Amino acid sequence: MTDATHGHKSTLGYFRWAFLFTAVGIGLGGWLGWAMTGTLEGTLSVLFIVAVLSVLEISLSFDNAIVNANKLKTMTPVWQRRFLTWGILIAVFGMRILFPVLIVVIAARIGPIDALVLAASDPGRYSEIMHDAHLPIAAFGGTFLMMVALSFFFDHEKEVHWIRRLEAWAVRYASIRGIEVAVVLVFLILFSRLQDDGQAATFLRAGVWGLLTFLLVEVLGGVLDRKQQAVTGAAQGGLGAFLYLEVLDASFSFDGVIGAFALSQNLFVIAIGLGIGAMYVRSMTIMLVEKGTLTQYQFLEHGAFYAILVLSVIMYAQTLVHVPEVITGLGGALLIGIALWSSVRLNRRMAAAE
Repeated sequence: MTDATHGHKSTLGYFRWAFLFTAVGIGLGGWLGWAMTGTLEGTLSVLFIVAVLSVLEISLSFDNAIVNANKLKTMTPVWQRRFLTWGILIAVFGMRILFPVLIVVIAARIGPIDALVLAASDPGRYSEIMHDAHLPIAAFGGTFLMMVALSFFFDHEKEVHWIRRLEAWAVRYASIRGIEVAVVLVFLILFSRLQDDGQAATFLRAGVWGLLTFLLVEVLGGVLDRKQQAVTGAAQGGLGAFLYLEVLDASFSFDGVIGAFALSQNLFVIAIGLGIGAMYVRSMTIMLVEKGTLTQYQFLEHGAFYAILVLSVIMYAQTLVHVPEVITGLGGALLIGIALWSSVRLNRRMAAAE
C-alpha cells in the first residue's frame, strides 16, 4: 500500500465501493420507506433520514479514519487487507446492526430474535431501551477514547508538536508511568460525582471497564504482535493491531448509534444510514494510507487526536446534558480542518525556505 503503487488512482476511485453501497442503501431505504408508510411523502422522509444519518456518521468518524490510517501504515499488507475487508463487515453489520440488538437483549433480558421483533413491531419501546442504556455506554466509550487520545500525547518518543507548549509539556511528563491512566481516573471520578446518586456507581463501573478494555487490548496486542515478530522477523502489527482498531471503531460508533435514535426509532433505517457512512470512512482510510496524506500533512494526525479527546469529554458530558450530534461532528471536523490548514502553511514555509 504505497503511494507509488496506487499513485495513478484518482480520489473518486477510492470511493467507488462507497458509491455502490450508497446506491444499494438508497434502494433499501426507499423500499423500507414505502413498506412502512405506503406514501411517496413517507418514502422521501425515510430517504432524507438515511442521508442525514450518513452525513452524521461521516462527520463523527472522520477522525476515526485518520487514526485508522495511522495504525494501518504500521501493519503488514496481509492484516491491512483483512482489516479493510473483515473489519468493515464487523463495523457495518456488527456495530450498526448487532450492537443495538445486543444492548436491548441485555437491558430488556430478552432473546436476540425477540429484540429484532421488538425493533420491527414497537420501535418506540426499542428506542426507549436504547436511550436508557446511554449512560454506561457513554462512560465506557468516553473512557476508552480518552485513553486513546492521551496515549498519543503522553509519548516520550513524540517529536512533532502542533500546539507546541501544551504537547511539549505532555512529552516532558510522559516518562511518569501511568500518567494518562491517572488523568482519565480524575475525569471519571469527577463526572461520577456529578451524576445522580443512583447513576454514579453505574457510570464509574462502566468507565473502569472502558479503562480495563483499553489496557487489555494494548497488552494482548503487544503479546500477539511480538509473537508474530518472532515468527516472521517483521516489526509490523498484525492481529493485535487489528483488535485495537476494531475496539476503537466500536468506541467511535457508540455515540453515533445512540444519537441516531433521536432521528429515527427504526433500527433498520438507522443501520442503512450509518452503514453508508461507515463505507465512506473505510474509503477515506484507504485513501489516507495509499496517498501518504498523513506524511504530507504533519499536523492532521494531531487534529484527529485532539478531536478524539474532545469527543471523549463530550460523551461524559452527555450523561448530564444533551449535546446535539451536529456540535460533536462539526467540532471534530473543525479541529481537523485547522490542523490541515496549519500543515499546509508549514509545507509552504518549508518550500519557501528551500
